[in-house]
Amino acid sequence: MTYTPLKWGVIAHLEIRSITPAGARLPISSTGYRSHFHQPGTIEAHGGDVISQVVAWLDEEAKDPEWQRYRDISKQGELF
Repeated sequence: MTYTPLKWGVIAHLEIRSITPAGARLPISSTGYRSHFHQPGTIEAHGGDVISQVVAWLDEEAKDPEWQRYRDISKQGELF
């Protein structure tokens, strides 16, 4: 993950990548990569801990029924 609090002097930017395995699907990205722009100061206004905020975002998105189906299928494996 890379966090740039002020990219190009106008906006904040998060880059999130799955690592092991590289490119593994995430609740926020089917490709394992997410680029997210947001208002500067948003992370800092919520305590400044980028990692915990991204983990909270992933946890929230992981509640989505589509993600849960994908996760369950991935655990089970498919025979056909």
